[in-house]
Amino acid sequence: MSGHLMGVYNRAPVEVVSGEGARLHAADGTVYLDCVAGIATNALGHRHPKLVQALKDQADKLWHVSNIFRIPGQEELADRLCADSFADVVFFTNSGSEAVECALKTARKHHSANGQPERIDIIGFDGSFHGRTYGAINAAGNPNYVEGFGPRLPGYIQLKLGDHEALKAAIESPTTAAVILEPVQGEGGARAVPDADLRQLRQWCTDNGVLLIYDEVQSGMGRTGKLWAHEWSGAAPDIMATAKALGGGFPIGACLATTEAAKGMTVAAHGSTFGGNPLAMAVGLASYDEISKPETLANVNDVSGYLVQQLHGLKERYPDIIEDVRGKGLLIGVKLKPNNREFMAWARDQQLLVAGGGDNCVRLLPPLNLTREEAAEAIEKFERTCQAARGKMAA
Repeated sequence: MSGHLMGVYNRAPVEVVSGEGARLHAADGTVYLDCVAGIATNALGHRHPKLVQALKDQADKLWHVSNIFRIPGQEELADRLCADSFADVVFFTNSGSEAVECALKTARKHHSANGQPERIDIIGFDGSFHGRTYGAINAAGNPNYVEGFGPRLPGYIQLKLGDHEALKAAIESPTTAAVILEPVQGEGGARAVPDADLRQLRQWCTDNGVLLIYDEVQSGMGRTGKLWAHEWSGAAPDIMATAKALGGGFPIGACLATTEAAKGMTVAAHGSTFGGNPLAMAVGLASYDEISKPETLANVNDVSGYLVQQLHGLKERYPDIIEDVRGKGLLIGVKLKPNNREFMAWARDQQLLVAGGGDNCVRLLPPLNLTREEAAEAIEKFERTCQAARGKMAA
């Protein structure tokens, strides 16, 4: 391993060289069933032929021109996103963190444009994750991510998820600009916010002129069985960040907003050199076409129902290993009794790749087109991992 890489990653001892569908091939010849999917990013698996072809075709035409010129692919993908969501306008980025930054700036700029520049407070929640940029880590407030980077940014408030009394009081404050939350937390341990809570939150925000921001970087783009996770509740946001699956593995992010919420985002208020580049838009359109198909979303609901049912069965058989099964769609969290990092390593021994998560969870984030047969294989490997964990704990 090179000594010239900044040591910020605790990498698994696996060197992958190729992949197809839900399979990853390592340099040593091991073939893994991939239920990480680039952390919910490779939503159509590895090397999907339509995405590969879209990239090749665009690569022969034009890669990059910056946003000083019109990019037709942006207009086409923005039209699709707005047609299938609450939004009227879109800003394209290269990542989820950048989409969140745009969302935070959009919210504050909205109030400034309304003659209320004192409205700067952004309310976030414990267990949240909004990316690694400076604004994003302050919005989430996780001590592990903000410590050592100087003073906390002003105007960011963290509350306990589910503390309705404190939330209502914070929303009613005259300095509050927006509330940001994930309808289903990813890194926070696959905690799904109850639909009724989202509806109540929407009402409080509306009543007090506060903007509602959803971070659907991980939960969006079909991951929960609807195109957007918040659709299950019927409580639409004013602003939404999405990324990850939007490009099927190619770096794309987007900040969606209503015309009213984005009223302050006028010329020169924000920008990006690479955001919405022709390569990204070509792959994004191909990915969007596949993910938004009714049959893709139906498959998510079918396969996730099977996986959750089977995992509950494992919980009954291995109560000493599995404490809880949670999440929504194919954003599944399994809270463990043994250490989750050790469990991930034991799963790799069974040729199964799972992601980590907060609250001592592992996450299953497979491709949205995972087959029933592959899902059954994942359960078989997960059960063998439980057996191994039981043996390790007894030793």
